[in-house]
Amino acid sequence: MKMKIIALVPTLLAGVVLLSAATASTNVAFAAQGSTNGAAGQMPAFHDGQLVTINILQLVTAEGSLIAHDPSINTIYASNDLDQVQVFMPVINEIQGAGFNPLWRQVLIVFNAGFTPHQFVSEAQILAAAAGANPEITLVVTNEVYRCSVVGAAGYLLF
Repeated sequence: MKMKIIALVPTLLAGVVLLSAATASTNVAFAAQGSTNGAAGQMPAFHDGQLVTINILQLVTAEGSLIAHDPSINTIYASNDLDQVQVFMPVINEIQGAGFNPLWRQVLIVFNAGFTPHQFVSEAQILAAAAGANPEITLVVTNEVYRCSVVGAAGYLLF
């Protein structure tokens, strides 16, 4: 019986990722039509292996001063600029609670030559992939800041 359950896990997880990607694409489409406040600004993201839903809004007018004056800004890792449809779901480094700040600086994940792009599910995985003599990825820190809050959790642990 355990073999059947283990065999189904990749299928179930693939379904979670596909459903979440479809939700993200839908919300990006709504956001393109107007305001990104509310549900149109929601997208799935990972935090420490858990799939969560975040509500996100870029703070265009205050980015420079926020970066210069707020050392506690959190990090959101993304495969593409967050204004675009995501190839992979973003990864956030904090959730509400200790150490949480609703401001997030975007860091882009760029896969280096010779490595196959894939989904990361935690900041620890990302930092490990960016380390060493032959890193799998390069992290590109941007000057984009977002107001971001976690508004829901799927409750699935993926590692």
